[in-house]
Amino acid sequence: MKRIDLKKLAGMLAVTAAGLGATAASLAADTAPALDKDTLTVGIANNKPWAYRDTDGAYKGVNIDILRAVFEPLGVKHFNFTVGDFGSLIPGLASRRFDVVDSGVVITPQRCELVLFGDPELTSLDALLVLKGNPRKIHSFDDVVKNPALKIGGSRGGQQTKNAASAGVTGDQLQQFQNTESTVSALLANRVDGIVFTSGTANALLEGPNVGDKIERAKPFTGLIDAKTGKVVQSYIGAAFRKDSQPLRDAYNQQLAKLKASGAINKIAEKYGFSIEEKAPDGLTSSQICAAG
Repeated sequence: MKRIDLKKLAGMLAVTAAGLGATAASLAADTAPALDKDTLTVGIANNKPWAYRDTDGAYKGVNIDILRAVFEPLGVKHFNFTVGDFGSLIPGLASRRFDVVDSGVVITPQRCELVLFGDPELTSLDALLVLKGNPRKIHSFDDVVKNPALKIGGSRGGQQTKNAASAGVTGDQLQQFQNTESTVSALLANRVDGIVFTSGTANALLEGPNVGDKIERAKPFTGLIDAKTGKVVQSYIGAAFRKDSQPLRDAYNQQLAKLKASGAINKIAEKYGFSIEEKAPDGLTSSQICAAG
């Protein structure tokens, strides 16, 4: 695998903001290193609004637009997008099928042991989709735990499915499905009473012509509560790289900082229905999230 020009990268990192009144992010933005490659292979899960192949054959999504905005200025001209089940993305990255994975992947300390994450692109909350009118009146994971007759579903390997389990929704009350489509089908067929996704995925599903008139987002809904802080757990979405791709990841972070500083990333997010409240917190790094476990 070709590497980033380490001399350029080292020179960039050596630049100091002393006396210039500039932030580290703006310096990194102005001195982004060129990559020694013009093609990247990207693993995605075909999940709106994150990364998907549209009916016209084009690859779209907030993560894809961010990847293009990051890597095209660094000399990448071609992106080979490879679609697979969500649960196969990180194993595929580890087996060198991809250079990067960016498809609504939540940064977690457990995943940090397997891959290198870029800094967070967006924030997401647990969201529950239910049939119109929310007939079972589900407004929290705790509602499900307290009622053994209730069942909710989620995509196998998805962080929100894991959050439901951490909140105490286990056994037959938590059904796991292969992908987003089969999870939605289970709700429509009344095999489960609700389905849990990231807020971005939930919003995108509601815009679908075949399901938008049959389901709704449970509001209010309280997701997983952090036992230490007593606050609702927020998820942070980021791009994943192989452990041996630190120069590529570091170059990504530097250009991502430029997008954040200019506000360009907010415009990309708005295009796909994300609100300003779902922007990544200023200054939050993947290293901090990884260390939180």
